Amino acid sequence: SGERFSLPGEQPLALRRPRFLSGRLEWRPSDRTVLNQPAIGFCPMHGTLVCSYSMSAHAHHTHDVRGIGCAVITVSDTRTIANDGSGQRIQDLLRAHEHRVEHYEILKDEPDQIAAAIASLPPSAEVVILNGGTGVARRDTTYEAVTRLLDKEITGFGELFRMLSYEQIGAAAMLSRATAGVAGKRIVFSVPGSTAAVELAMTKLILPTLGHVVGLVRG
Repeated sequence: SGERFSLPGEQPLALRRPRFLSGRLEWRPSDRTVLNQPAIGFCPMHGTLVCSYSMSAHAHHTHDVRGIGCAVITVSDTRTIANDGSGQRIQDLLRAHEHRVEHYEILKDEPDQIAAAIASLPPSAEVVILNGGTGVARRDTTYEAVTRLLDKEITGFGELFRMLSYEQIGAAAMLSRATAGVAGKRIVFSVPGSTAAVELAMTKLILPTLGHVVGLVRG
């Protein structure tokens, strides 16, 4: 059975959730139509297929935001600006998509320092992207630092990241505690510190939905 969803002035639509099969996001042919209307996409922030009598992919993203101010924080006990390839890659990708890097720093993996750094960011940094400290080793505490700040967790982000990561590294993907959520009026993403993980998270999940989720949080 599907969830009910409607837009102002439209009849309610039943939205079906896709299935996860063999590590991929899939749906049966019968799931691609809702009341004889085609599914136009999958929104990882909502966790549903996007369907409507008159709604197009463009209309779904009417309130998307461009040129977003972002903060990049690398969590590591050993990295420096000179060798922080992952932090640099995040910044390069943000700028390539015409977003602004308002802040960048490297922090030790200390929960109190991480929480304080996020709280002290300028208001212009609407998005925080942390890399590092998401594993299960004793010093991996970024997850604890981030989740205690969140008002709303975007659970689909971690789920989709691990699904995509499984295709690259296999069962070890389950050890990643990548997460995301909303803290006040700020969106926080926390991803593993490897360059490959950063590339995956940025290109497949964060950048394609960044303007949309910021628009939703702004209201």
